[in-house]
Amino acid sequence: MMALRGVAFLCALLMLAGCRREEAGVRFFPEGQPKSLGEWHVLKVDGGRLSLNDGVVPYDLNTPLFSDYAHKLRTIWIPKGKAARYDAQRSFDFPVGTIISKTFYYPLPGDGKWDGTSVARTSTGNDLQGGSLDLSRVRLIETRLLVRREAGWDAMPYVWNEAQTEAVLKRAGALLSLELVAADGSREAANYQVPDQNQCASCHATDNKTRALHPIGLKARHINRDFAYSGGSENQLAHLSRVGYLVGAPAAEQAPRNADWKDAAHAKLEDRARAYLDVNCGHCHSQTGPAITSGMWLDAAVSDRLKLGFCKQPVAAGKGTGNRLFDIAPGHADASVLVFRMDSDDPSVMMPELGRSVVHREGVQLVSDWIDAQKGTCDF
Repeated sequence: MMALRGVAFLCALLMLAGCRREEAGVRFFPEGQPKSLGEWHVLKVDGGRLSLNDGVVPYDLNTPLFSDYAHKLRTIWIPKGKAARYDAQRSFDFPVGTIISKTFYYPLPGDGKWDGTSVARTSTGNDLQGGSLDLSRVRLIETRLLVRREAGWDAMPYVWNEAQTEAVLKRAGALLSLELVAADGSREAANYQVPDQNQCASCHATDNKTRALHPIGLKARHINRDFAYSGGSENQLAHLSRVGYLVGAPAAEQAPRNADWKDAAHAKLEDRARAYLDVNCGHCHSQTGPAITSGMWLDAAVSDRLKLGFCKQPVAAGKGTGNRLFDIAPGHADASVLVFRMDSDDPSVMMPELGRSVVHREGVQLVSDWIDAQKGTCDF
């Protein structure tokens, strides 16, 4: 009898353990707005590290969107038995239940101790080691979720707490005072803005007619690159296909691919500048985006130089142009509205209008070099 009771007790323990494992898996909410990021079980903090739950796949972009020098951990999770459908130009067609996350964080400067404001100002990069982030070396700021529900995509911003143990939903957004510390010790104040839910549409509503939200980064040209997964390096399109998250994708060499904006050794200046403008500006400045009325389209598909802004008079006037006559004046970056607005941190002037509070100096230099290298003249 005692032996039977022991077996029964062991079975009960095994069943309970199985339930706990199931509860720890990623959880999709078809409606509502969970108050904490942990309820989704996409990311988990354990042992001083931020790691990905089972089935959550990290990815990166050839050229990323600039956000006050923040680094980003991007992930995707798709329910078992479902997959996204490949598209050569637009965002992939994702099934209901898809969860895309983007965690914004900064490496810590100097001795690695968090003093409440200071973070390192470095180029964005992949800081994953063994599939996780070492929280003694980075400061988590926010995690944004883009969730595919029956009615479409919903966006939710979660802000990490001081203890770095949980992120809480902030529907109204948040404003964080940071100090960016460069390698040479110079410091720059940054008023880091976590967008409110309505502001998410400023970038993700890429069709000005429907105003429906869509992913931006998960396009073939942005993610057609290798990634250092915990099991080894592999092309991201091939990896997503292999794990069953993507169908219809061609071989990597047959898919479009944007340049790495920093890779001057292997990519042309033209390709690097266009990739930078595509990911930072093209979702808005396109023939369907919110900035369609500007007549300046900066997405990768545009080849018409007038539509790109060459010798095109700006729609804006006065302060927004800095008294420049053309959006892009070939050979004259300092006379181009595009560079003027990129090089400003004045909210009434700067572009993009949201997502940054400081100037991306390296990005401005890249676009300036590209414009200065252009041939042709306008009627000054």
